[in-house]
Amino acid sequence: MAVEIIEANTLALLRDFVNVQFRVYKDNPNWVPPIKKDEVNALRKKHNPALRFCDLKCWLAIKDKKTVGRIAALVNHKHNEKIQETHGRFSRAEFIDDPEVSDALFNTAESWLKEQGFHSVQGPLGFSNLDHQGMLVAGFDHLPSAASEYHLPYYQEHLKRLGYTKEVDWIEFRLFMDQIPEKAARVAQIVKKRNKLRVKSFTKSSELKPHAPQIFELLNASFKDLFSVVKLDQAMVDYYSNRYLPMLNPKFVKLVFDPNEQLVAFIIGLPSLSRGLQKAKGKLFPWGWWHLKKALDKPKVMDLMLTGVSPEYHGKGVVAVVFTELQKAMLAHGVTEAETTGVFETNTKVIQNWKNFEHIQHKRKRCWKKSL
Repeated sequence: MAVEIIEANTLALLRDFVNVQFRVYKDNPNWVPPIKKDEVNALRKKHNPALRFCDLKCWLAIKDKKTVGRIAALVNHKHNEKIQETHGRFSRAEFIDDPEVSDALFNTAESWLKEQGFHSVQGPLGFSNLDHQGMLVAGFDHLPSAASEYHLPYYQEHLKRLGYTKEVDWIEFRLFMDQIPEKAARVAQIVKKRNKLRVKSFTKSSELKPHAPQIFELLNASFKDLFSVVKLDQAMVDYYSNRYLPMLNPKFVKLVFDPNEQLVAFIIGLPSLSRGLQKAKGKLFPWGWWHLKKALDKPKVMDLMLTGVSPEYHGKGVVAVVFTELQKAMLAHGVTEAETTGVFETNTKVIQNWKNFEHIQHKRKRCWKKSL
């Protein structure tokens, strides 16, 4: 039977759009499901302020009366203005191992982008660098962090067959950190003293919340030149603050201030929620919240979510300060392993930092590109 493509343009169809991945990865031990409500809301203009400057279309693939795939196409006008180029994006592509399905999905997304006047497409990319980005191309036997992505091995073969080539790769590491390296501790102490820096720690979310604007301001400054990054405006800051700050264990957030009380660096560690999300099965209620709270309160692995350093402090050893402070908190809670989120394979400074620890480089994600 031929593949039918329908636009997911109602709330019910958007829910089906989110549910596609739950069917594709059913019983896969390494897939980490999202919270369904959050995923649906991310696709709705009334909830996601990114849709003020992004155009979005979502489609479902139907075959033999079953929903067997999905894809979204989006245009991030802010990013195109920033780079003075015009690229479309594909996002959230999921499909069974059937060329008819992937052909139909990508042909639909590409045709819509061409109708909008675009002659190239990149992806998977989302609304911002804090949204879904990258397709897993290596490391299928490893559990991803809640902030990373998981895909099946056949996905990349479909992309290659459809004419996509590599744009850029992110790589991820597992770090084994049963002790603080003596050199790192010494450097951190020297850097703090030399620059008169103060490290602030937290025990309650209410203590951390007032610093959210400074964190996002520094995030914008330190990430502004990276691939696919767009500055987060106040509406986006509020959106991500409300979505993610309640999930943090504040004990694993470290902020560094200069003598003028300006934030110059931060690191956000998040107790791994991957197993908790698997047990939640896409829902916070009735018991999903309990599995996530247990993961937050009794961490076994730390996910290194975000690190930001003010440009004027680059190369001054401030990374050693925030990382040493986080590791102190980890060791105090018996956590000796950390999972990094993706770092560009060309970012040698960060990669060298991870290689100072016992480690494995175990996962690789890819952004693909194609001329239309």
